[in-house]
Amino acid sequence: MGAEKGAVTTAMEGRSRASAPWFVSAFLLFGATLAMRFPGVAMYDSVAQYEQAVDGTYADWHPPIMARTWSLLLHLHSGSAPFFFLQMLFWWGGLALISAAFGRRAKHGPAALVLLVGIAPLWLGWATVILKDAQMACCLVGAAGLVAHWRLDERPLPRWALALALLLIAYATLVRGNAVFATIPFAFALFDWPRLPKFWHKGAAVLAVIGAVLIINPLLNLYFFRAEHTGVENSLPLYDAAGIAHLAHLQTLPGLAPEGWARAEQKGCYTPYFWNPYGEDAQCGFVGDAVIFDHLDDRRMMAEWAGLVAHHPLAYAEHRIGHFNANLRFWVGPGEPDANPPLDSEPNHDGLGVAPNPGGEGLIAAAKLMAVSPLGWPFAWAIVAAGLLWASTGLTGPQVRLGRALALSALCMSASFALVSIASDLRYHLWSMVAAALALILLADTRALDRRRSFIAGGVLIGAIALGTVARLGLAAPVYVPLPAASPPPAPLTAH
Repeated sequence: MGAEKGAVTTAMEGRSRASAPWFVSAFLLFGATLAMRFPGVAMYDSVAQYEQAVDGTYADWHPPIMARTWSLLLHLHSGSAPFFFLQMLFWWGGLALISAAFGRRAKHGPAALVLLVGIAPLWLGWATVILKDAQMACCLVGAAGLVAHWRLDERPLPRWALALALLLIAYATLVRGNAVFATIPFAFALFDWPRLPKFWHKGAAVLAVIGAVLIINPLLNLYFFRAEHTGVENSLPLYDAAGIAHLAHLQTLPGLAPEGWARAEQKGCYTPYFWNPYGEDAQCGFVGDAVIFDHLDDRRMMAEWAGLVAHHPLAYAEHRIGHFNANLRFWVGPGEPDANPPLDSEPNHDGLGVAPNPGGEGLIAAAKLMAVSPLGWPFAWAIVAAGLLWASTGLTGPQVRLGRALALSALCMSASFALVSIASDLRYHLWSMVAAALALILLADTRALDRRRSFIAGGVLIGAIALGTVARLGLAAPVYVPLPAASPPPAPLTAH
């Protein structure tokens, strides 16, 4: 018995020594990140949510859980520093745990690649912004790391680690409106699809839980987080209705006088890139005001949306496909905007953010180069995730399960933009790209992927990247077209 305990102790000490260099490396990268971007970069959305946290008045346009959490962190320190520290702790902590798990098995190549994912400038640049997209990604990276630390050694998770992983996934689910499409599949797959042996059982369970969360989430925002209802849910049906009306050449939208829609069409307000013109007073905000914001009625808006989709399915499909292409940045022109992480913070009176330093400037310069390469194209990483799931079908083992959970989460999140997206910012794909990259490292290391399927998936990826490159060399027209400022619209523009 004593000899057995000694052998176990020796083995544990050996694993600790093997993992130590990777924990140290991650800690050094954590410190370097703090030096480059402390106390985090604040964008317009960040400033708005910070002011809610300070004032104690909340709205649901952005998920109020972030502002509520920020209000608690203000008891520790004002400004963005506490949130920035937590984001980086989850980011580098999760990656350190995955890297060290490889290190314990003397797999130094994969361990180094995991940390390379963490320092990829485009992804790290966005992860250092105090924003819901970054918080979602950092929390899920942290949860993946907790599971990897024990599961890759085929050890059960301690209760505290399981509870923390679930808490991080829950926060990630609530901090972004469409995060549910990534987090629910991830949670099911991460914990081995409990009692769901068949594929259709798994799909039905995922869809049922996603639907339940989508129903419960607005109620949580209204009654638990005490956030004012702003009509944010109606921005999607508004955008879809505008797309249908534009492509089907309708006279107007429900609630908008025909002369109002004619004015919007004359100005070129519709774009597959985003819905923003209909929410901006300086552009085509009169459309959004007339259709939804002047009389918040969610049931009426959804009924009108469903009617337009049913009567004009081809126009709806063309609109959604056009936006999906813009969102995943496939057949687009060169230099599409909203790809690069911000160098400094949004001007504000709250003391958020600091002047950029040389380290931060270097990071963002490198991020711009990554953004124009295939490594910064969301559609490429969606293909990687799909190919990994296909090539790993039938494989088992803790490393395979973790890799497939990451790939499934990435693919489901990317696919969701075909139906529920209203804008094409690259930051929306931060988690999807990082998850696909980590899945690639985990599954390729098994050396058990189906070779034929891997070659086919690789061929599809190369072909898609070639088409995307041709598009960016001038064959595709830019999706984003700047809109001119609008003069005040004539009244009335609301239909009676």
